[in-house]
Amino acid sequence: MIALAVWACARACPASCTCTTEKHCSVLCDRSGLSSLPREFPCEASSINLDKNSLRFLSERAFGTLPSLRSLSLKHNNISFITPGAFKGLPNLVELRMAHNDYIRYLHTRTFAGLRRLVRLDVADCNLFNMPDRIFLENYALKEIFCFQNNFKRIPGSLRGMENLTHVYLERNKIEAVAFNSLQGLRNLRYLNLQENRINVIHDHSFHDLSRLENFYLNDNLLSDLPRVAFKFLWRLKMLNLGGNLLTNISRSWFSNLVELEVLYLDRNRLVYIEEGSFENLTSLVTLHLNSNNLSSLPFSVFEPVYFIGRLYLFRNPWHCDCSLEYLKEWMESYKLVRDIPCASPSSVAGLDLGAVVYARVNGSCVDPGELNLTTVSPEILSSTENRFNSLISKLLLQEFRDDAGNVTKSPKNRTLLDPAEGLVSGVKRAAVSQSLVSLLAVWCDLWMAFGFQFEHVTGT
Repeated sequence: MIALAVWACARACPASCTCTTEKHCSVLCDRSGLSSLPREFPCEASSINLDKNSLRFLSERAFGTLPSLRSLSLKHNNISFITPGAFKGLPNLVELRMAHNDYIRYLHTRTFAGLRRLVRLDVADCNLFNMPDRIFLENYALKEIFCFQNNFKRIPGSLRGMENLTHVYLERNKIEAVAFNSLQGLRNLRYLNLQENRINVIHDHSFHDLSRLENFYLNDNLLSDLPRVAFKFLWRLKMLNLGGNLLTNISRSWFSNLVELEVLYLDRNRLVYIEEGSFENLTSLVTLHLNSNNLSSLPFSVFEPVYFIGRLYLFRNPWHCDCSLEYLKEWMESYKLVRDIPCASPSSVAGLDLGAVVYARVNGSCVDPGELNLTTVSPEILSSTENRFNSLISKLLLQEFRDDAGNVTKSPKNRTLLDPAEGLVSGVKRAAVSQSLVSLLAVWCDLWMAFGFQFEHVTGT
């Protein structure tokens, strides 16, 4: 029986194609220069590959009757029109791929009629502007639909009520809003990708029916705010990507029910404030991305009690590294949760990484870094500096004292008969020493004014 099937497949193989019979009858017609379909295919064919040809038109029952066909690929052709009923005669087709047909801009309501076992449909990058609301009326088994990189301005209404859908790819379209009923009835959806659209509005309860959603991409849109309970019913969500939007604040109500969330992206927004307790219910959170925002402070109360977070990304923010961030430094040193936190202010630590900032303490309380970059100067260094200046002053004073003593021990005769030139030289030396002393004292005063305040805080005097 098997030998008969192999013989039949090879006998009916189209002239421009190759047929293989390793497991099932596979017809390979890709890159064959076809401008129209072969007249017939082997009745036993389980898969047909027609990728990268020049096909332009699919007539009614274009493939005849192929009861064994499970996979059909028509990617990278020039198809511009598909006659209603073109896929009739393919009752067991499971996978249909038509991506990258730039001239498909419209699909008839009956385009996929008869494909009751279709599970996976790929119409990505086809220049589609919309799909009729009832186009999937007969496609009860459909689970995965790839519609990314088209021209949709709204989520196709044809998706509503598709209870078996598990994966929907709508990224890189021109969708501007998510209406309250756009995703209605998608109770088994696990994966939803809406990234790189133009979404600026999400209506209340838009995600009400997505109780089994696990991966949700909303990044790189135009969202400046979200409904208060936008994600309330997403009990099983594990990954949420809100990066690359226009959010300025985070509300504590947004993530309050996401107890299974493991990864949260809030990077590349305009965040300046995160409400206290915003992450307190994220008991499964492993990774949090807050990098590339406008955050200057991040109180510890924002995280409580999420102390077991595995990785925290905070780089590319204008951090103000005062005592309120001391806990972050301790996290960096103790748990290796965070790294790369460059300080933007105060000026004394600007450019330093938070890990290099030294916080002084007075009576057990943290003291903010001063206006000079003294955070890495220890009391020993300051003490050594003071001792060196004192030593120099002492040497100059001693030298002047010795000069005066030498002049006093000379005889009155010598003093009265002192050579004018020698007296001039002695006067110049004394004047130079005095001038050096004055200059040194001036430098010491300037340095003490700069170091003094910080020195007092570092030593606790």
